[in-house]
Amino acid sequence: MTEAGVPSPTIRSITFDCTGDPYDLALFWSEVLGRPLADDDKPGDPEALIVDPSGGPTLLFVRVEEGKTAKNRIHLDLQPHGRTRTAEVERALALGARLLADHTRPDGGGWVLLADPEGNEFCVERGESG
Repeated sequence: MTEAGVPSPTIRSITFDCTGDPYDLALFWSEVLGRPLADDDKPGDPEALIVDPSGGPTLLFVRVEEGKTAKNRIHLDLQPHGRTRTAEVERALALGARLLADHTRPDGGGWVLLADPEGNEFCVERGESG
């Protein structure tokens, strides 16, 4: 709660700018996360939305004119379930991600830094299985 009993805001969407087709980038993330696109999204739309069936924030992809010029100031950290970090990284690479850096430590901690097809960074951490 914030002051005077007014509820705090909730995160409704996490928005990704993209210069290509938002639908294509949303398809990539839909496959990575196993979440559906909104029913009314189609190729060529100026935006596309991935829904979280559990009610969490949506991922919104919006076409913009400006290209990406610097490292993201915010990014997603993914923790695999039912597979290892290595298997999750290989799956993401097969879907179109690009490997940027491997920060895996000898003890198994750390993360692997990837980029989606538009260059947005994301990390894959150690999964439940290693």
